Amino acid sequence: MTRGLFVTGTDTGVGKTTITLGLMQALQARGQTVTAMKPVASGCISTPSGLISDDARQLQGRSSIDVRYDRVNPYAFEPPIAPHLAAEAVGVRIDIEVIEQAWRCLAAESDQVLVEGVGGWLVPISQRQTMADVALALGLPVIMVVGVTLGCINHALLTAAAVQSAGLRLAGWIANRVDPECQQPDAVVRALGGWLAAPLLADIAYQSDGAVPAGLPQQIDIVPLLG
Repeated sequence: MTRGLFVTGTDTGVGKTTITLGLMQALQARGQTVTAMKPVASGCISTPSGLISDDARQLQGRSSIDVRYDRVNPYAFEPPIAPHLAAEAVGVRIDIEVIEQAWRCLAAESDQVLVEGVGGWLVPISQRQTMADVALALGLPVIMVVGVTLGCINHALLTAAAVQSAGLRLAGWIANRVDPECQQPDAVVRALGGWLAAPLLADIAYQSDGAVPAGLPQQIDIVPLLG
């Protein structure tokens, strides 16, 4: 039976792609066939093959099997703006059924399909739907990436409450120390641990060069995700 995870974040730029890649590797180390998708992406690059998201291309490259790009990233937009605005600008309607179909194609060949959201939990994809509707349609447990910075406790608690209000399970959260200027980051992570009713799967140190942390898959505790 195919399983999967939906990776959301407390905001844009908190490291969802990096964490998704680490989760993929951690699951692959357990012998699982893993694929991933980023259903909607803006800020894409124009290439002879069409618009390409660097995030989605990384997920495609990390997959256990060869997968078509359009299944990894069904909706790609060039402007680096909110996806519903980017879609409107080119007359495209983002259809959740198209995303579901791409997910089913990947699920047919995988033990695990990881789905990376865009921006935060409630980023709009149309005038009436958000990324939360995508997560709900797929029905996957949610991993929340928390960018440890000023205001993140509020952002994390609001996101967790919204996930649970949608009827989905918050399977775990990951602290990603993205801001070197954050005051008392250890205390912030401890506070979140006391408030969030989900396990802390990893606490990722700040990387000054923005690179993927060395040994990231080994830092992620995936045991709570395997039940």
